[in-house]
Amino acid sequence: MKPPRQSHNPSPEENLELDFEQELEEVERSLCLIKERYTQIKRDQQQKAEWQQRQQELKENKHQTPEIKAELRQIQKQLELLDTNLESQLFSWRSLKKPFWQAVRFGGMGVIIGWILKSCAG
Repeated sequence: MKPPRQSHNPSPEENLELDFEQELEEVERSLCLIKERYTQIKRDQQQKAEWQQRQQELKENKHQTPEIKAELRQIQKQLELLDTNLESQLFSWRSLKKPFWQAVRFGGMGVIIGWILKSCAG
């Protein structure tokens, strides 16, 4: 025979502790993602510098054979890909935060001024 199940309603303190633990786990996950992105960015930057150095060496070569030209085109494609990766990784909410809050602030001011003008005119 099973003992009767008692429903346990967590106290406000237990709820607060659970919320804190969940928030802490979310912060830890976010930190791991940031570390991974940072590592990827550093790796891409290093690879970009290596490709640029190889590109410069090939451009300085006096004899531009078809193989060298093909390698230069391939290097250029790799550099473009790395630039795209770096730009997309660096784009974040932080870059939108200031324009967003300016739009909210000035848009809100426009609404308030509109209400004032309507109340004065009406």
